Amino acid sequence: MKNYVIGVDYGTDSVRTIIADTSNGNEIASAVFQYPRWKKGAYCNPSKNQFRQHPQDYIDGLEYTIRQCISIAGEAIAANIKAISIDTTGSSPVAVDATGTPLALLPAFAENPNAMFVLWKDHTAVLEAAAINEHATKFETNYLQFVGGIYSSEWFWAKLLHILRADEAVQKACYSWVEHCDWIPFLLTGGTDAKNMKRGVCSAGHKALWAKEFGGLPPNNFFSSLDPLLDGFTSRLFTDTYTASEAAGTISPEWASRLGLSAETIIGVGAFDAHMGAVGGQIEPYHLSKVMGTSTCDMLVAPINEVEGTLVKGICGQVPGSVIPGMMGMEAGQSAFGDAYAWFKNVLAWPLKNILAQTTLVNESTVEALINETIDNIIPVLSKEAAAIPLSENNELATDWLNGRRTPDANQLLKGSITGLGLGTDAPKIFRAIVEATCFGAKAIVERFNNEGIPVKGLIGLGGVAKKSPFIMQMMADVINMPIRIHKSEQTCALGAAMFAATAAGIFNKVEDAMAAMGQGFDATYFPNPANTAIYAKRYEAYKSLGNFTEMQLS
Repeated sequence: MKNYVIGVDYGTDSVRTIIADTSNGNEIASAVFQYPRWKKGAYCNPSKNQFRQHPQDYIDGLEYTIRQCISIAGEAIAANIKAISIDTTGSSPVAVDATGTPLALLPAFAENPNAMFVLWKDHTAVLEAAAINEHATKFETNYLQFVGGIYSSEWFWAKLLHILRADEAVQKACYSWVEHCDWIPFLLTGGTDAKNMKRGVCSAGHKALWAKEFGGLPPNNFFSSLDPLLDGFTSRLFTDTYTASEAAGTISPEWASRLGLSAETIIGVGAFDAHMGAVGGQIEPYHLSKVMGTSTCDMLVAPINEVEGTLVKGICGQVPGSVIPGMMGMEAGQSAFGDAYAWFKNVLAWPLKNILAQTTLVNESTVEALINETIDNIIPVLSKEAAAIPLSENNELATDWLNGRRTPDANQLLKGSITGLGLGTDAPKIFRAIVEATCFGAKAIVERFNNEGIPVKGLIGLGGVAKKSPFIMQMMADVINMPIRIHKSEQTCALGAAMFAATAAGIFNKVEDAMAAMGQGFDATYFPNPANTAIYAKRYEAYKSLGNFTEMQLS
């Protein structure tokens, strides 16, 4: 009798769920749920870099996608589903009460953005991050040593401090602070006490400053001396952490009934999307696994004994077991990747949405259909035209920091820039410069690992951009001067979650065995074009000079 597992992938815009066969990784069923409040732009203010998501969207998406998958797969398969594991964006934490309930699920806070999940791309905590970085220099122990030496506004403690400072009502009601990837397993297992919530080493190590060398989190006086609002908070958080290969518990009777699953279904410990996606994409030691979507998360694993004592400056953390138990997990990334392309698309779409939409010359539904069709075609047409532009040292040049810089050396106050514009510059040329900038940003990450003594031996491309854009992937191979393999699976994050679910359920002894059995392999490889690599090498130096100038102007 075959065994099946469920992998749930919470992305920025939607949640995606698959049922996978543990014997071969085949996708039996899949479903997607777009967050309705997020789609309307509710609770967000891009001009202030405020991006919040309501927990009810997460709950509704969880129930809808799993029930939809079960409906597709049928009762026989549903009866043999052994486990569920989830991944989420991160750091995306939320304020909870003593029962572990997000405050936004309480009537008094139902419409309060500060009581909702503070999404990974929310940069409202830049001042708090700067304060943490300055404060850390006062201590003999370097509590930032395992997160690249720089704390980011995208992360756990900066966001907590910002919310506590910004909203007195939330401050008084907030008992604890919880990552999205830790809350969903707690929800599914029927948790009612925040102190008993199992926290994953992935989120704890990369975003919350947890390290075994510190005996857990930094001590209370590190935080209380930063701001009295944080006094005593560590006592309401956690000391122990768990790898994603472990079980968080068994599904609660309520959720077993709601989802139509066995009451014996195992719920795995949660982790971040890129970390589980790297496993779904069959990561190998010293191969940089690039999950490319709205942003990028770049994962690298290495045997712990080979990198022991090496601290890579300016990355998003290095945590034993955060990707594969027994291996060092290293994280880097870019704050805007697909988001950079989406920004330019929205710039070009502005007249369509604000001028053409007001026309009275034709039927309203006809106009709306025309607008939507045109907007949907902007990126594909731009990609085709941009690919035809001859490569030259003197082409338009851009930096990719439209949402700040994540790696190397986090600085969320940075802005994007474009130079070399002329009267002959058109939309495809600007788009090409933006794409090139994102590829240069990817090269900067590879360069930092190499310069810090961690050799990058290969590239693995995962995610929507990797699967859908040969133009961007070929440029990346040319810019980095390294082949990039594209994984076959359309849902590497959800598949990675499924692999962890199978391991947590005991179907496999270790996650590497699940990878070997359930991995889907690669279906494309992009090789560098020697005619382009030398030109891109010169343009990369110009990109760094432009970046230095831009950073100097903003400092």
